[in-house]
Amino acid sequence: MLERRSLLRAGFGVAVGAGLSAAPLIGVAQTLTSVQGTVSTAPRSLTSPPTPSIASSGPIASTRSVSLSNLHTGEQMEAVYWADGDYIPDVLDAVNVQLRDFRTGDVYPIHPQLLDLLDSLNSLTGTRSKFQVISGYRSAATNALLRERSEEVAKHSFHMSGMAIDIRLPDVDLSRLHAAALSLGRGGVGYYPYSNFVHVDVGPVRTWYG
Repeated sequence: MLERRSLLRAGFGVAVGAGLSAAPLIGVAQTLTSVQGTVSTAPRSLTSPPTPSIASSGPIASTRSVSLSNLHTGEQMEAVYWADGDYIPDVLDAVNVQLRDFRTGDVYPIHPQLLDLLDSLNSLTGTRSKFQVISGYRSAATNALLRERSEEVAKHSFHMSGMAIDIRLPDVDLSRLHAAALSLGRGGVGYYPYSNFVHVDVGPVRTWYG
């Protein structure tokens, strides 16, 4: 049995800019509340969905990991978030903080299947880099602000539900990352070559160019 509390690697400890480095992992979202924002609530189904089925024809991974670099906060993390057939709550809490709304400090549960999508992209692209995060969770206030600046921002963006992320990889061409995301067929894929990122979400399957 994997020791769950040993799965977070030292990468998350660089989050000193938000005053989080000294906080224990349990209750990390509550610590952030006192530092720079509020913790939003979401339906329990988002934080503990059924474990996705794995095709019997392919190899069964014993663990799944996530590796993120938040371009706005400078924080980085690398962790195993799924092991022994289940998601690891402490690591999901840390991901929620990592992908918070950096403008307001609001923290919201990130859908675990979004992490599964990133894990698959990591395998498909063969990257050795962390996903650079342009946008993770967005509060309603932030989404409204961005809609005022651009018509491309959806009124009911999946970013507001913790189901979307805008990313790029420093060692993978953006067009190849885009093609890998399309090949998975798991949700929305937006291609933004001029802004240098790919949007992925775990909503309905669709695609667009920005």
